[in-house]
Amino acid sequence: MRITVFGASGNVGSRVVAEATARGHQVTAVLRDPSRPHRLPPSVGIATGDARDPADVRRLAAGQDLLVTATRPAPGREDELATATKGLLAGLAGTGVRLLAVGGAGSLTLPGGDGVTLVDAPDFPAALRPIADACGEQLALYRADAEVDWTYLSPAALLEPGERTGRYRLGRDELLVDPDGASAISMEDLAVALLDEAEHPAHRRVRFTVAY
Repeated sequence: MRITVFGASGNVGSRVVAEATARGHQVTAVLRDPSRPHRLPPSVGIATGDARDPADVRRLAAGQDLLVTATRPAPGREDELATATKGLLAGLAGTGVRLLAVGGAGSLTLPGGDGVTLVDAPDFPAALRPIADACGEQLALYRADAEVDWTYLSPAALLEPGERTGRYRLGRDELLVDPDGASAISMEDLAVALLDEAEHPAHRRVRFTVAY
């Protein structure tokens, strides 16, 4: 597949690039500033672009099979996530290029919580509320779109660098927890799940989630 990745130098994006490259896909990594240091594989094509700009999105999606977005704004700039989502949707409208978006876990409902979401749980960290709310708005924008072939991937509650095991469980809108009540996935295995979905589409115009 020909895959374009926005946010390719980030924690999740770089792992998506590595996983896609290891599987033999042709990857274009989109960076706002290609002159900044990065650790992307030498076989990866580097392009300059901004997900907030529909013209950039349309240009970088031309001739591609899939566009992945794993952008994450810096603290205090969470509103950029909605702007980028609008840019991606506007740029991909009418192109037929599929979009896989890595989002947040905050909008997942708690098991047995009568519809209460993770972000509204009493013990949810206050410092994470701004990005969680921004991810909730991001998902709402996708769900309101009627043109783009999008899929939204929410990680487990705990998403950290770790080991690639190739193992994970699938869910939809409810937080996945293990028998001990923990909800976690490594960034490496999140990338595995995303590429599995890219290669074998099972979630079209819906959100899904993964965890151990």
